[in-house]
Amino acid sequence: MSKNLKYISLIIIAVIALNFISSKLYKRFDLTTDKRYTLSESAINIIKDIESPVVIDIFLDGDDFPSEFRRLQNETKQLLEEFSAVNNQISFNFINPLQDETTRDRNIQQLTQRGLTPMQLSVQENGKSSQAIIFPWALASFNEKTVIIPLVKNKIGATQQELVSNSVQHLEYAFADGFSKLTKPKNKKIAILKGNKQLEDKYIANFLKKIGEYYLIAPFTLDSVSATPQKTLKDLEKFDLIISAKPTEAFTEEEKLVLDQFTINGGKSLWLIDAVAIEKDSLYNDAGKNFAIARELNLTDFFFKYGVRINPVVTSTLYSAPITLAMGSGSESQFQNLRWLYSPLAISNNKHPIVNNLNLVKFDFANQIDTLKNSIKKTILLETAELTKLEGTPREISLNLVTQEQNPVSFNKGKQALAVLLEGEFNSVYTNRIKPFKLSNEKNKSVSTKMVVIADGDIIKNEVGRNGPEELGFDRWTGQTYGNKEFLLNTVNYLLDDNGLINIRSKEIAVTFLNQQKIAAEKTKWKLINITLPLVLLGVFGIVFNYFRKKKYAS
Repeated sequence: MSKNLKYISLIIIAVIALNFISSKLYKRFDLTTDKRYTLSESAINIIKDIESPVVIDIFLDGDDFPSEFRRLQNETKQLLEEFSAVNNQISFNFINPLQDETTRDRNIQQLTQRGLTPMQLSVQENGKSSQAIIFPWALASFNEKTVIIPLVKNKIGATQQELVSNSVQHLEYAFADGFSKLTKPKNKKIAILKGNKQLEDKYIANFLKKIGEYYLIAPFTLDSVSATPQKTLKDLEKFDLIISAKPTEAFTEEEKLVLDQFTINGGKSLWLIDAVAIEKDSLYNDAGKNFAIARELNLTDFFFKYGVRINPVVTSTLYSAPITLAMGSGSESQFQNLRWLYSPLAISNNKHPIVNNLNLVKFDFANQIDTLKNSIKKTILLETAELTKLEGTPREISLNLVTQEQNPVSFNKGKQALAVLLEGEFNSVYTNRIKPFKLSNEKNKSVSTKMVVIADGDIIKNEVGRNGPEELGFDRWTGQTYGNKEFLLNTVNYLLDDNGLINIRSKEIAVTFLNQQKIAAEKTKWKLINITLPLVLLGVFGIVFNYFRKKKYAS
């Protein structure tokens, strides 16, 4: 009896010890091939030191939306469980704002006013089609601060399954980005260059508002360089990044030397350059045409030394965004969306974090960039489609082009670079040259730094409506939203990234879906199989079991 008691006591002690150890040790295993539930080191670094509660409300809840989006709902839940496992200060709730019919309309209105616009979807179930409304958004709150997190990654022309695949791949970045904005203080400074007739603030307001969520922003004029060049350089070097958005007035040699030394001292820069002077608005006259001419900015040697050349040509391509024009006469005229060869839609096939999983980016009268051989690493971020041609300047541009039949054979220049990333140790433009002013600390070779050159200034330009600046990339005539803002934000994040956030975008996740048409066509067959097969197997087991049982006891 005492021996049995001893064994029972040992078992009880072992069970208690095992429970104590398991409560202290916690490990989750990701058995997926693409490691979709393994958080990247960058995401972990963002959340690991959070010491106050972060509460997330996810509005992607309900039972009547498509199966593809139920998949997005499950992926969102599992990802947030991973975040919560790393830091238990993170908690989340799924909310269905449409569940209660009495408050449905009020909830829709309130969420829409906060910027959480609803999404209408087609539901294919049992071979029948219907419509459903969802809110693919989340709100994350931390210390009385709230940010909006989008759960859907839009892409022009994508099916609902492709939309969900893109969105699942984007989820970790979306939440890590939101947590970063909530918990990380702004410490990087961006100078918006003025003084060379860059775009007015109202035309870049939407993008400035967006990057203002991450960084400190201030205007910076180079006008003082003529009087106090050394002080101007010293003041500029307080910034981490400069952005020059479509300058239209030539840079002086003093200004170029200041900008060159800013780069040589490790400063990052984003250049949005129009080498050809032509505006779409200038075509809306009685003649419906205008001339495109080369724009002299005195930057050719500047970029040439760094390894790129922006050519004063206009790219035209058959893969382009439409232009909206009134066609017809008098009261019978109607607005139509017509193909406009001078608005290239650009994308990249490479997996660089800036452009990975990116929507189409819209350009207007974009120029072409050549890359030159030197020690700088060059990555083509965006380029035109294959069917492209280059048009020299001066050239007459007419709206009548939209009515003319185009011969694809003439678009034979292939893909043309429109945006290039430069990385490495830059050589000074003014090495072995007479400098326009004396430098107190002259350098001819930089530390490792980065620069992005884009051959179009309008890529950053938002429309201005009656209520002020509109969403960058949004076309009010077609209702399409292009990837301009995301591309530029990714570019700035990459140039300034100090926590690896942008690298999360490189994560590849393969999402597979069931074929809904096949499910509808073969529904009856699989129902019969699911019902009858278990019964058949059970019957076979019973027959075999009784056979061996009788055989055993018959003797």
